[in-house]
Amino acid sequence: MTGLLAASTSTSDKRKAFRAGLASGRIQRIPGAFNPLVARLIQEIGFDGVYVSGAVVSADLALPDIGLTTLTEVAERGRQVARVTDLPVLIDADTGFGEPMSAARTVTILEDAGLAGLHLEDQVNPKRCGHLDGKAVVPAEEMVRRLRAAVSARRDPDFVICARTDAAGIEGIDAAIERAKAYTEAGADLIFTEALHTVADFEKFRAAVDTPLLANMTEFGKSELIPAATLERVGYNAVIYPVTTLRLAMFAAEAGLREIFDEGTQSGLLDRMQHRSRLYELLRYERYNEFDSDIFNFTLGRNQ
Repeated sequence: MTGLLAASTSTSDKRKAFRAGLASGRIQRIPGAFNPLVARLIQEIGFDGVYVSGAVVSADLALPDIGLTTLTEVAERGRQVARVTDLPVLIDADTGFGEPMSAARTVTILEDAGLAGLHLEDQVNPKRCGHLDGKAVVPAEEMVRRLRAAVSARRDPDFVICARTDAAGIEGIDAAIERAKAYTEAGADLIFTEALHTVADFEKFRAAVDTPLLANMTEFGKSELIPAATLERVGYNAVIYPVTTLRLAMFAAEAGLREIFDEGTQSGLLDRMQHRSRLYELLRYERYNEFDSDIFNFTLGRNQ
């Protein structure tokens, strides 16, 4: 049953792998998974990690990404995803779901859920999507308190605490760089710079900050869609593709539903669907059958 009902890699080993990847000199490519089955696909294809996006958890609940989700909802999705993959899972913890004490509790809950790391952001609570206008950030000192609380609550030293700053689009890149340095002093292991625009912006940030850096390559946002190889050359340690799989799936689902509505049948859609056999392959259906056979392949003797 190893690796069947749950990942075969321990949470501790996944966290160690995440830290080793960030220090490897090779950019860690981390797509978002909108459900556990997508996480399994991400692993099979060969990526370095899995991301759980707050925007995706919100959208999955038919809510906008404005801080309406709860710690319980986010932690449960993180637990579901982390359970099925041997890859480290990084999760979006928004602003920590409250005051610094809440950020501290968030760390303990997400550690217990099997995540490899989380990121906290410096937006005002309730937050907005990082690529929308109208964002506001808290004073740097308040975010430092948020981070110090989070770091103080960490029990596993390999659990990665990432600090996200949204200040570049509000206060400018220089201010965001100063915040990143302060957040590193507060104990952040990784810095997430949101909504930089160009390769030159990413280069400027890298040149000024020694801490490992994470880039966000989300579609239809403020940032150019920069190839991973370019980000690696610039010196970034990780890149997330947070909403990509949800956007792909929702586009396909909408197109298919409209065709069924118009045509009255899905027969013209079959070549655009994942086949039953491929789904069963991802689910490891045969291994479950083998397990059942191994358990039930005995015969009870007659009572004499």
